Amino acid sequence: MDINSLWNDFPALLLLLLLRVVLPMAGLYVVGWALWHWFAPSEAVRRRISFRQFALHLRVPVGLRVPELSARMTMTTLVTLLLWITAAGIMLARFFWGLGTVTALSDTVPWGLWIGFDVMTGVALAAGGFSIAATVYVFRLERFRPILRPAILTALLGYTIVVLALLVDLGRWYNIWHVFIMWNPHSIMFEVAWCVILYLTVLFLEFSPAIWERLHIVWAQKLLHRIIIPLVVLGVILSTLHQSSLGSLYLIFPTKLSALWYTPILPILFFVSALAVGIAMVIVESSLSAKAFGHKPESDLLAALTKPAAIVLGIYLVLKIGDLGARGQLARLLTPDFSSVLVWLELIAGIAVPLALFASRLTRVNSDARFWTAVLVVAGVMLNRMNVAVFGFYEYTMTLGVVYWPSLAEWIVTLAIVTFGVAVYVAAIKFLPVLPSEHEGIHA
Repeated sequence: MDINSLWNDFPALLLLLLLRVVLPMAGLYVVGWALWHWFAPSEAVRRRISFRQFALHLRVPVGLRVPELSARMTMTTLVTLLLWITAAGIMLARFFWGLGTVTALSDTVPWGLWIGFDVMTGVALAAGGFSIAATVYVFRLERFRPILRPAILTALLGYTIVVLALLVDLGRWYNIWHVFIMWNPHSIMFEVAWCVILYLTVLFLEFSPAIWERLHIVWAQKLLHRIIIPLVVLGVILSTLHQSSLGSLYLIFPTKLSALWYTPILPILFFVSALAVGIAMVIVESSLSAKAFGHKPESDLLAALTKPAAIVLGIYLVLKIGDLGARGQLARLLTPDFSSVLVWLELIAGIAVPLALFASRLTRVNSDARFWTAVLVVAGVMLNRMNVAVFGFYEYTMTLGVVYWPSLAEWIVTLAIVTFGVAVYVAAIKFLPVLPSEHEGIHA
């Protein structure tokens, strides 16, 4: 390599290092300092050990108690840490050498797993937050309050996963400020960007009472209590906008997206399916957290959610079949090929079967049947989002001699982001009053 060329590029490389390595590390240090300031062990406070001393001189004993883990949990923790380290290396390679270094993406297939699964699916699975918040605060159904905070936490982490995936996929994340000053109201991307930014802020504010209760900051609880209803209404509006807008993104592909999924009502289908999967995700999350943390599940409330879930699934099924029929695509389903099989899986396993099960009283009262039925709904909507974002383009790309399948690096980064969200959820449950029996202070 020419030494003069390298020297000329040195300022650009230095700026790249600052933006993509130094600033994120500084941000992590600031977050760590804040967490240490709020949750430092009493022994560290008594001995006046600062966060800097703790971070730079780990050999100093500070009285931290290492949790006792079983052999299975120890192995899970080690595998997760190894996964995160590997993903960090992949992301560094992606930031410095581009998407082509670590992904199977190309000019023919610019969107893949990180958009289809992490973004499209992550947004859909987070829909339970705005639906339960509206149920409690707008419709005044107070009996659903015990599942409100876990639902909002799940939604908050779902959108956090979306943002993390976008940071990796977009690369130049530091240009996000362009959205604030370079307005393009005719662009669906512009609407999605604004809605995600604003709704993530709203979700944090909706969840923040749990933080203020943990820190015993009463004035913040009172402030949130006064503005919570306008916040929830704003959240419902924003979530409605961008759930449908994600479907609108794919209306620009009439000749590339398979006719089995391309439809003018794609935004409506995205919104209705998000409502269904949001309710199902609340059932899944509540059931898993009850089992993992040993608290009593809110069986009556979860059983009550199955009725609206069945109604929404029924509407979704009618829309899907009616749309296929109106566009003359029902006959296409009788042709056995890759795309038609995926549509049949969506319709039967992801909609019709859980609809029938949720409509049954036996499923509603049986916790295991209720849980696995909700899992079917979640899997069905996840499949739909992957079909629209990835598999629906196979017919087009195959004519160009290209078949996209995510690389191992794409799967590793996706798993790392998802497990990070799970780890944060567990930490929030452990350290914050999220579960119903732990709520204190002012309701907000």
